Amino acid sequence: MKNKGLTLIEMLVALTMFSIIVGAISGLFISGIRSQGRVLATQEILDQTSYVMEYMGRAIRMAIKDLNGECTSVANLNYEKTSSGTGGIIFKNYDGICQEFFREWDAMEGVHRLKEIKGVTGNYLTSPNLDVVSFNIGPDASWDQNDTDQPRATIFLEIESGRPMITGSPPKIQIQTSMSQRSLDVLR
Repeated sequence: MKNKGLTLIEMLVALTMFSIIVGAISGLFISGIRSQGRVLATQEILDQTSYVMEYMGRAIRMAIKDLNGECTSVANLNYEKTSSGTGGIIFKNYDGICQEFFREWDAMEGVHRLKEIKGVTGNYLTSPNLDVVSFNIGPDASWDQNDTDQPRATIFLEIESGRPMITGSPPKIQIQTSMSQRSLDVLR
């Protein structure tokens, strides 16, 4: 009589090999999903940071001198650091309207966001999916804006993903840019 079945040893070996192969494939699949989530979060940070820096840069470059101190605390300033929220910059834009950029805690979303106030209206520039870790304006505290130098402002921005990551720290970007006022800085 011929036996046409498998022995217990053969069955255990086949089951062990199957388990190892399925485990390896599952590990690769989970790793791929984690990597994709991190890449998407990084892409969102890059997209929004690019937009925010371009928007603020254009507004700051197009600023005009505040001759009578309507926006800034002192007449004849181009830009002034503010302490609204946690630091920022205020200036008179090319339409003659006071405009301010600053970092503010959004209690509803539980993250720091960049906010703009133009005239009397304000809105957030960053989404609640991002946390603005720091927002600094330079030069330093001795910001000399005399009329012999063209005024310039340097923006340093550090943003990280506000979305929870499965493993590891959330992606973060640090970016810095400097811009100078487009109009020649002379007293009128």
